[in-house]
Amino acid sequence: MLLLIPAVEIKDSKCVQMVQGAPGGFYSNDPIEMAKLWRKENAKSLHVTDVDGAEEGRLVNFDVIRQMVKTVDIPIELGGGMRTFDAVKQAFDIGIYRVVISTMLIEDPNEAKRCLDTYGSSKVVLSIDAENGIVKTRGWKESSGLTAISFALNAKELGFKRVIYRDILLDGMMHGPNTEAIKTLAEKTGLRVTASGGVSGLDDLLKLQELEKLGVDSVIVGRALYENKFSCQELWRMCETGNYPYTAKV
Repeated sequence: MLLLIPAVEIKDSKCVQMVQGAPGGFYSNDPIEMAKLWRKENAKSLHVTDVDGAEEGRLVNFDVIRQMVKTVDIPIELGGGMRTFDAVKQAFDIGIYRVVISTMLIEDPNEAKRCLDTYGSSKVVLSIDAENGIVKTRGWKESSGLTAISFALNAKELGFKRVIYRDILLDGMMHGPNTEAIKTLAEKTGLRVTASGGVSGLDDLLKLQELEKLGVDSVIVGRALYENKFSCQELWRMCETGNYPYTAKV
């Protein structure tokens, strides 16, 4: 059973809905309350994105995120604005469980390697945000010119063991995930894969579940959870039955 991870995307200290890499509305004025809600719903971990941070290249919603870590007793992975070792350290210092980097690996691979060597491959993971198979950086605003596969293989050479893959054009659209791209990424890289973007309901989760044998072991879900497209309580009970840990393995 896939580990299902709710997404909490923060912009201007609010919990927003991202659609194709851009804010498409908001769900709550209080991201901390949303985190508490998912915890009450029995979520095992949270995926938090500092949307302002991704755009500005630094942690912007730091105080909100720090309070969120203090408030809920489940692991939080954080992405957005992680472009220096100091930013990564700052995140871990406030109790973030796992940090997600992307732009840093392209612009300063030595700094990315330093983060990986210091904290380990279970704590520092790669995010690939792709549009038509090409990796976008700096908050999905710039094209790297790299394919998702080549970017992932470069990361693997440095020692990365997990990638979070998001198809930007499907993000927030609830038209289904890009299962073919996810399958190809898993097959060609041998990395553990967390899928993100496009999930509309249980059928999509079951399609992704078929890729578990290839290393796709978890999925980040936003809009479909917020709009009650399936019973998250039931899904997390299924995860518990499978003796899943709080967060997907390395």
